[in-house]
Amino acid sequence: MSPVAPELISPRSPRVSAARRLARRNFRGKERLFLAEGPQAVREAAGHRAGGTPTLVELFVTPEAADRYADIVGEARDAGARVHLAAEQVIEDVSTTVTPQGLVGVCRFLDTPFEEILAARPRLVAVLAHVRDPGNAGTVLRCADAAGAEAVVLTDASVDLYNPKAVRASVGSLFHLPVAVGVPVERAVAGLRETGVRVLAADGAGDRDLDDELDKGTMGGPTAWVFGNEAWGLPEETRALTDAVVRVPIHGKAESLNLATAAAVCLYASARAQRADAGCRSVTDA
Repeated sequence: MSPVAPELISPRSPRVSAARRLARRNFRGKERLFLAEGPQAVREAAGHRAGGTPTLVELFVTPEAADRYADIVGEARDAGARVHLAAEQVIEDVSTTVTPQGLVGVCRFLDTPFEEILAARPRLVAVLAHVRDPGNAGTVLRCADAAGAEAVVLTDASVDLYNPKAVRASVGSLFHLPVAVGVPVERAVAGLRETGVRVLAADGAGDRDLDDELDKGTMGGPTAWVFGNEAWGLPEETRALTDAVVRVPIHGKAESLNLATAAAVCLYASARAQRADAGCRSVTDA
């Protein structure tokens, strides 16, 4: 592969320094840029456009990775990204992982205004309220994508969508569905309800059981699930905003489910109900 620019060998290069600063939230917000690492994320970024504008701006890649992932590098060039061959030391300096895979992309912010999400009248939405762990946020986003959700909303009390750990944990799903950020939880719930979406709070102490809701056939309509903080769940004032507080039943001896697992169960339950002709029915009703 012939480089489009001289190989970057110094971590003190202005291009490298600018990329390295994006590991910090204040610089990401100022530049409206974030890092995507590894072949999966970079491939997704190279193929993504927001309003016709390519998301991938710049790609740092080692010569070895450029040979191994020549198709991804080609997609990055086709998207108009600046491609830099970079020494291993440079990649290690820019990367936020312990074992970099040789590709680090610089991407434009791609969050969607909440009003646009409402205008699309989504049928399945995940709302992250007070979720602080970036790994959990990215994993829930991935679960929402896999379940066929049409949007994810991060409230103003939640973690930064572009935190490198959140981006990695999404495994490319960040580029697949609209995500709104910084939405007050009151506005998120009210807006979704105004568009005809039933808003459910997922909480281990909920007074309704997910299995019972499925058996009653109440889960087939447009639904938004509100997921709370990893340690203390949803505050009472947030639960009070929703249409119902639903618990995932624990049939074994486990004390509880972690956030991402509970989110996957709830989202897939709604997805299954919505795909059924008349919601999910109890086997006794068949």
